[in-house]
Amino acid sequence: MYNPTQIEVREFFFNIIAKDKAKTALTDLEKIALSIILQHSEYNTILNNKEKYLTYQWHVEDGNTNPFLHLSMHLTLIEQTSIDQPSGIKDAFYQLCHKYGDEHTAIHQLMDCLGEMLHQAQKYKTQPDVNLYLTCINNKIRA
Repeated sequence: MYNPTQIEVREFFFNIIAKDKAKTALTDLEKIALSIILQHSEYNTILNNKEKYLTYQWHVEDGNTNPFLHLSMHLTLIEQTSIDQPSGIKDAFYQLCHKYGDEHTAIHQLMDCLGEMLHQAQKYKTQPDVNLYLTCINNKIRA
């Protein structure tokens, strides 16, 4: 499994911005990431200031969202829904799309559950619990 460092993840997104500005060809993955970036104009200042934000630390307890984590979670969820892994997530995504009327909001609903699963795994020093993840998703569908 590929396990990039924090710097590598950030470099990935900074390089996409640089390649887009230079009109350099993007890989398929970079094209998907660019489409996500374009949906998040609130991150433009950050993504255009590599020197300041390459190692900058965001702290949730201060009410801050790490934009690189957010963008990475989008990529994760696009992959999960495209391959239906965990099983049933693709259908759940379509149900959330129908419920909320758009894919971006549906992805953000899934993101809440992905974040909660990861938070619990970190808090209790366990492997991520797919059952917790799917239960959270199903609760969002029913809510």
